Amino acid sequence: MIAIVRRFLLDCWPARQQVDSLQRWRAILGGLAGILLTALVCRHWQGGAQGAWIVAPIGASAVLVFAVPNSPLAQPWSVIGGNTLSALAGALCAKVLPDPVWAGAVAVALAIGVMFALRCLHPPGGAAALLSALAGVPLQFVLFPVATNCLLLVAVGVAYNSLTGRRYPHGQGAAAPAPSTPSGGRFSAQDLDTALARYNQVLDISRDDLETLLHQAESAAYERTFGELRCADIMTRDPMSVEFGTSLSQAWDTMQRHHIKALPVVDRVRRVIGIVTLSDFMQAARLEGPQDIAARLRTLVRPSGLTHTEKPEVVGQIMSTELSCATQSQRLSELVPIYARHSHHHLPVIDEERRLVGILTESDMVRALYHSTLPAPA
Repeated sequence: MIAIVRRFLLDCWPARQQVDSLQRWRAILGGLAGILLTALVCRHWQGGAQGAWIVAPIGASAVLVFAVPNSPLAQPWSVIGGNTLSALAGALCAKVLPDPVWAGAVAVALAIGVMFALRCLHPPGGAAALLSALAGVPLQFVLFPVATNCLLLVAVGVAYNSLTGRRYPHGQGAAAPAPSTPSGGRFSAQDLDTALARYNQVLDISRDDLETLLHQAESAAYERTFGELRCADIMTRDPMSVEFGTSLSQAWDTMQRHHIKALPVVDRVRRVIGIVTLSDFMQAARLEGPQDIAARLRTLVRPSGLTHTEKPEVVGQIMSTELSCATQSQRLSELVPIYARHSHHHLPVIDEERRLVGILTESDMVRALYHSTLPAPA
């Protein structure tokens, strides 16, 4: 029994907030500015007349707008629509149901349903509905102070968050069509959508932020696995290379003789300008079926002997110029997404002046991963 109570108390205790002091002060000063400006404008607008000029739920809205501006529950439409429509539900329930107990309960329930239906779920909206129902407010109360308070708070939120480097509004629209295969990690956007559908609960985080966090966690795992391994630790040094004007026959012969699948293309001072792979040869040969492979490749690499011809003669005419390169000091954990995202099999390694100093293959990466998972010797 003691263990159950202890477990319950531990579950009730909140986790430590992973937010530094700068972000905390940013939220504190934002809440101050938002409520202060909203209150000053609304009090001046009322002009000393009797009645409320600011409502308590706006304080809760300020916490969301300035402390968690990325949350779907803190977006402009959630703040304005959630509070205003909920206050309207409370005012209507007060007129229909004379018992304040029933009026308040039905108002909150109705507000939740309306906010779900109109995609403006906002926790302070429940307070707005309850306040309006218990106080029996007139319908004009919905426009002033509730809607007016919300509009002013959102305006301050947009300005303040933008000035302090936070994106607000934070786009919550439908994501782009998800690819069927992962684009840079172990899961794809489609996998994430499937998991969210199965979870089937409201998340206080936008879908794009969740995807970013998961990819960052994956990168952290790669970094932990690879540790401090860098390109210079596992790369093949002084790899074979060709120049722009190297004939296709010479490049092909080099690749076949040394059993390699790619050759970096360099200029006269060994600066990387491209890469030629088996795939480039296949595409240049315009292969249409397996029966044509040998004959078409022989035709491609055989010099034509002509001064003007449409057939490629040198490496520079078929090489790939859109390629990623790594530096000697770059961590292997930084390169895993590059291999996954761009389907690279060979990654040239360059120095500060972009001169070729090595090459990194998928085999090198797999070998490094294998050795990094072996238990350390006693």
